[in-house]
Amino acid sequence: MIEVKNIYKSFSGVSVLKDINTVFEQGKTNLIIGQSGSGKTVLLKSIVGLHEVDRGKICFGDTIFNELNFKDKKQMRTQMGMLFQGGALFDSATVEENVMFPLDMFTEMSQDEKRDRANECLKRVNIINANNLYPAEISGGMQKRVAIARAIALNPKYLFCDEPNSGLDPKTAILIDNLIQEITQEFNMTTIVNTHDMNSVMEIGDKVMFIYKGEKWWEGTNNDIFDSTNKELNDFIFASKLSQKIRDLKNSNQPSS
Repeated sequence: MIEVKNIYKSFSGVSVLKDINTVFEQGKTNLIIGQSGSGKTVLLKSIVGLHEVDRGKICFGDTIFNELNFKDKKQMRTQMGMLFQGGALFDSATVEENVMFPLDMFTEMSQDEKRDRANECLKRVNIINANNLYPAEISGGMQKRVAIARAIALNPKYLFCDEPNSGLDPKTAILIDNLIQEITQEFNMTTIVNTHDMNSVMEIGDKVMFIYKGEKWWEGTNNDIFDSTNKELNDFIFASKLSQKIRDLKNSNQPSS
């Protein structure tokens, strides 16, 4: 479980997050949604410690993460898996080397142990016989699955995903969503996903928080989001669904490869 309490964050005097309070539940996919510039990415980066908050507490279980010293924060990060927008794989490293990277950084495992662990993770995300390929040699969907394998290499308690479906076609996006949800439940992780994709909300939104102009504007599940009377949320849903339909139409008109 991760709890944020009274979080405030500003840049150069401009307030970006204002009194954010919520609980991200263990074993569930917790989604943060909102328009570009709403503050959702700043919130995610604040939770993992890439931004220092101005005020408030970020609690991982009983530990107040943002009050730890550098050494203790680094130790806590071994319990976190990160899936960055675009995958963020190392172009000059093979699939296997990419997955082994956090093991190289944070463990004292032997090379054989790291290779075995990397293969376990790759198998879990259905990547087989691709160990020696480079990111440029595999599809976008496979790159995302390799990135997920890397994110779970340390068997984390917490998984953070920033726009995991960015750049993917709808069918592949659903596969990635389902994989994230399966892994979350299988390993009983606390997973937080930043997204603007309403398909993701409806597929895996065990808990959804809508941020509007830096404030928590609505919170609930994917089962009751369409019953909301919140005008800003309803406007966001409509705009998101319209944008998704346009993207799907463009994809359907692309020549098949």
